[in-house]
Amino acid sequence: MKLVPREIEKPWGRDDGSGRRIGEIWFETPDKRALPLLVKYLFTSEKLSVQVHPDDAHAQARGLPHGKSECWFVVAAEPGATLALGLKEELSEAGLREAAKDGSIERRLDWIEARPGDFFSVPAGTIHAIGPGLSLIEIQQPSDVTYRLYDYGRDRQLHVDDAVAVARRSPSPGSRLRAGPESAILLTAPPFSVAYVAAGEADPLSGSERWLLPLTGGPGDCHYLQPGETDPPGPGPRVVASVNKI
Repeated sequence: MKLVPREIEKPWGRDDGSGRRIGEIWFETPDKRALPLLVKYLFTSEKLSVQVHPDDAHAQARGLPHGKSECWFVVAAEPGATLALGLKEELSEAGLREAAKDGSIERRLDWIEARPGDFFSVPAGTIHAIGPGLSLIEIQQPSDVTYRLYDYGRDRQLHVDDAVAVARRSPSPGSRLRAGPESAILLTAPPFSVAYVAAGEADPLSGSERWLLPLTGGPGDCHYLQPGETDPPGPGPRVVASVNKI
């Protein structure tokens, strides 16, 4: 089944030529039914907020069904574009609060230059941020719970108490991998697995419920497949994600 793209406006998104700033494209079923993963594109022209998401335990303690782990596949990057995963050095709870208050958290983050084909896992609890000039595929648990620590003076609500309560105040355990030219499993851990599949090669996740995103032809396509269902025809490489049960 081909999923339906939905454009989401964001203050940090890119101008689409009509005055709208499109920051995300979400892929949904035609009948809007919930799926166990949310797959989307992100497009940045400004820095995103410094933020963190709760893990399942923290989320469920607050009456939410689950937390939000995610990962990013870099589709395109302007020269020098960066993203941040975790802190350079461990901070105390008081130190994290002060860094969020005075803005010094930005320079305490571990900023990484991103290149097309890079893959980053972002476990729940990881303090993170995304810089301008990037196009990413984001695969995540279907939760919109985001706690902002710092937002560069934008007029949006911060959630410092909540963020400090769920954040890992240390360098990130997340991983960075380089995809291609050969097929490879990029991540296999709850709550999902992700693979890069080279052109003409078999999908290693074909035995699972999965999401398939072609990497040629520009953003806009995402297919949702049942276990054993054949991939839609296409000559190019693709990113595939599947639910990984705990």
